[in-house]
Amino acid sequence: MIKARNIHKYYNDLHVLKGVDLNITKGEIVSIVGASGAGKTTLLQILGTLDRANSKEDSSLLINDIDINSLNDKYLAKFRNEHIGFIFQFHQLLPEFTALENVCIPAFIKNTSKSDAEKRAKELLDFLGLKNRYDHKPNELSGGEQQRVAVARALVNNPDLIFADEPSGNLDSESAENLHNLFFKLRDEFGQTFVIVTHNEELADMADRKLVMVDGNIVV
Repeated sequence: MIKARNIHKYYNDLHVLKGVDLNITKGEIVSIVGASGAGKTTLLQILGTLDRANSKEDSSLLINDIDINSLNDKYLAKFRNEHIGFIFQFHQLLPEFTALENVCIPAFIKNTSKSDAEKRAKELLDFLGLKNRYDHKPNELSGGEQQRVAVARALVNNPDLIFADEPSGNLDSESAENLHNLFFKLRDEFGQTFVIVTHNEELADMADRKLVMVDGNIVV
């Protein structure tokens, strides 16, 4: 699923990632923990193709056996839209659109027809307990409901991989627990692979595998 070798990232003179090696298999839920500044989010952004690693002679990033470093920006964006979903701490829903419209946006980018996109979006919202929230805008939803809409949006294109960056960091404890349990239900239901950056030790310990980052590298 993911094979990363010798991943480096510099921001000017700051060496953020220092040769990360990582293998993640299909259907696995992997958590990444570590102190602030350890490089967790930077690694997640590179694995999720939102950023590129610095070129090194023996560096490589393969996702589904696709050499990510060989893709130009146009094909990288297409690959990301079709194969990867993202869940962030702040849901990033567009306030002027309804829950249903927000979920459909990645499908529209993929050129899915309106009828097919809405059908899939409604299936996901129903699955997530939001059947009566199709026409509600974000400011009419609770924090937990907004985050579940964001989860539906991440899933609408049936991606192979879901990357989550502090997904429960903005939720109360009950909503956070519900979201954590939802990830495992989704994995069992749809077979997605999850990579989750979190400071929540409970969520981290629930994962199939917990990786610890220290000073730009994975130590466990």
